[in-house]
Amino acid sequence: MQQKLTPDSNDDKKPIALELAKKQREISIAEFFEKNRHLLGFDNKKKALLTTVKEAVDNSLDACEEASMLPEIIVEIIDMGNERFRIVIEDNGPGIVKQQIPKIFAKLLYGSKFHRLKQSRGQQGIGISASVMYGQLTTGRPAKITSRIGPSYPAYEIDLKLDTTTNQPLVISEKEIDWHKEHGTRVEIDLEGQYLKGSQSVDEYLKQTAIINPHVTLIYQPPQGSQIMFVRATEEMPKQPKEIMPHPYGVELGRLMKMLEHTEYRTLQSFLTNEFSRVGAGTAKEICENSAVLPSTPPDKISREMAEKIMEGIKKTKIMNPPTDCISPIGKDLIEKGLKKEINAEFYASCTRPPVVYSGNPFIIEAAIAYGGNLPEDKPIEILRFANRVPLLYQQGACAVTKSIATTNWRSYGLKQSQGSVPIGGCVLQIHMASVWVPFTSEAKEAIAHYPEIIKEIKLALQEVGRELGKYLNKKKRLSHELNKVDYISKYLTHVSDALQEILKLDPAEKTRLEEHLRVVLEKTRSVKKEDLEDLKRDYGPKLKREDSDVDDYDFDEEKKGSEDDEESSEEEL
Repeated sequence: MQQKLTPDSNDDKKPIALELAKKQREISIAEFFEKNRHLLGFDNKKKALLTTVKEAVDNSLDACEEASMLPEIIVEIIDMGNERFRIVIEDNGPGIVKQQIPKIFAKLLYGSKFHRLKQSRGQQGIGISASVMYGQLTTGRPAKITSRIGPSYPAYEIDLKLDTTTNQPLVISEKEIDWHKEHGTRVEIDLEGQYLKGSQSVDEYLKQTAIINPHVTLIYQPPQGSQIMFVRATEEMPKQPKEIMPHPYGVELGRLMKMLEHTEYRTLQSFLTNEFSRVGAGTAKEICENSAVLPSTPPDKISREMAEKIMEGIKKTKIMNPPTDCISPIGKDLIEKGLKKEINAEFYASCTRPPVVYSGNPFIIEAAIAYGGNLPEDKPIEILRFANRVPLLYQQGACAVTKSIATTNWRSYGLKQSQGSVPIGGCVLQIHMASVWVPFTSEAKEAIAHYPEIIKEIKLALQEVGRELGKYLNKKKRLSHELNKVDYISKYLTHVSDALQEILKLDPAEKTRLEEHLRVVLEKTRSVKKEDLEDLKRDYGPKLKREDSDVDDYDFDEEKKGSEDDEESSEEEL
């Protein structure tokens, strides 16, 4: 007979939970990204090479602009064989204080940009330190950082690694050196990579960086071929954005409770007035009234239930949009000048939309279009996507920009387009989003999330430049037809004059005068002004064909009406 186990018979056996508990330990952020480096843009060797260059160049541009220095950046890629490369980025920025170098380059989630509401390229304090981590993982070599903060200060060269277990920097060596630059920073990282040309290459990234940053000079030495120089198109520095406080509409309950817990102000009214933008004394009182909470309530005495009431009170209160001096758009003229500098076309148009807000964060959408010239007419248009002056080369299909382009009716503007797809034609379309906080779809910062407010603004910007393209193509079509008509009639003027001479029995000596008279009549009856025709011949003559244009004929008045309907329908849809 089988003996039944009693509770007392298992007393000497330890519960399995005790064994499982021994295996639990804290995970460092560096360990997490070491195993999940694809989240940071290190999916493959080709992308790893691009990501490293991108992060270093973005940091250099931010540093130069914050110091009001026109950026001059040198990018060098050295092929060391066996798919190993040395990435060298050197700038003329303000340099980095010696004590800060290890943490900036070898500690994840360390930086000055995460907690502030101000437009900048970097946001998370991950990029360049992740590149250092990837380099040491694939080659075992430390990164070499050289920096100098002024002519009267020494230059330091520091070799460092990242301890992924503790997420702390390891300084391998440091020394004082002679350096030719009076101020600036030089970064050298050895890594495994793959250099290829194409639409998602380092070459394309630097070209697009030069387009969207017309004030930058870039000197690029690829691993193969001769040096390439992108010269700045303007000496004008971008407007320096200012840091702002968070807006009440963009704050969630948990963040509000945390702010209440750490505030130094003694009353709810003073807290609302001093720690939020666009909240004055009157607005703070109105929020308190709508929340049924006394303005004199100490912040540390506010419970979760009271915080929920304050959130409801904020929603009921009409508050001005946040200030827009925290963002620095490129501007209509400069965005077009940057496009002209690198794209050879026959027509350009650009626009900068008014500031708008999503989740309490202000943003501006800018668009530019280039048409014709040497651009291929039988392929989908080229899309250039930018966020805070940074090119976005990957995940185009997942981006709000691509969705907005595909859902805009481009047939109204003279381009060929299938339903719900990107249009076809010799065209380059550029979209730039400037914001204090760009909602990327991942930590790799490769695509903009599909916020309804953002999609709406992108579509309105596209329609604005699209109308300009429609006007141009319509004018080009009419003038092309006019040239054909003049050619055909002029070809038969001699025969017409001969017939008139015979019918009217005119003197043969009058034939030349009759032909001249017929030409004068032809000029008077012309439907297009002569000066318009001359302008087109002068500006676009070599590119204008004297046969029927391949652009479908359309009525611009109907197009304008249709585009306005598109705006209304897109607003209703959103």
